[in-house]
Amino acid sequence: MTKALSFTKYLIGMFGIALTFLIVNSAHAATTISLSAVQSGDLIRGQAFSAVYYYGQDGLRYVFPNDKIYFTWYQNFNTVKWMTDDDLAKIQIGGNVTYKPGVKMIKINSDPRVYAVSEKGTLREIASEEIAKSLYGSTWNKKIDDLPDGFFSNYHFGGRIELATQYSPIAEQKVVSINDDKLLFPATIVRISDAGFSTPTIHVLSGRAVRFINDGPSLHSATEWDRIWGSGTMQVGDTYTRYFDVKGTWTYYSIYDAKSKMTGAIIVE
Repeated sequence: MTKALSFTKYLIGMFGIALTFLIVNSAHAATTISLSAVQSGDLIRGQAFSAVYYYGQDGLRYVFPNDKIYFTWYQNFNTVKWMTDDDLAKIQIGGNVTYKPGVKMIKINSDPRVYAVSEKGTLREIASEEIAKSLYGSTWNKKIDDLPDGFFSNYHFGGRIELATQYSPIAEQKVVSINDDKLLFPATIVRISDAGFSTPTIHVLSGRAVRFINDGPSLHSATEWDRIWGSGTMQVGDTYTRYFDVKGTWTYYSIYDAKSKMTGAIIVE
């Protein structure tokens, strides 16, 4: 009988990624990029705080919960781009980055089971030490990271690995970007001006994002008709992004304008 894989004796301490980023050369802070220059896939940070974020294809920034997750995707901080704190604050947070598939195994303090990581944050329990050794070699026990319980909800569960042939770390690492791992797509853009919404009625697929941009020059908002969701006050240049997962029609308006003038609809298909 194979021995169930347990991590009790392989706990690994966690260090906040913000602490790691303190060693980044502060000379870079003299050169900053504008908000309009940020591109999908960029690593970005502000001036006052050392945390680094991934800028997704959907226009949101994604958090690295710790340095161990960061280093499954990147070898160093050489490509990090600096922004003003004000510009960084204008980019909504979309969620947390999960481990790059195939690089590490993970576990949590309150659960002795060990998991391999597949794309889209999928965890697959490894049934035995023998399978772990077959997949990750004789030093398999050094390739396990302990994840704080609070970040476990970023993942979901896939099928248990009962045979080594059911999982390939090398094949899993074909996911080369966080955009691909999270299946991020460009958001559908709706621009707001004093004349109204640029495209009052839009059609989007379930699970996709809509991004509102206030082109000004006045205050506006994108607010669901019954105020179930809303952007709040949008200054000139502000953006608001929301994902729509449930099929149906959402009607919205601007709280700073008459509904008869500033109204639109999002049809989720």
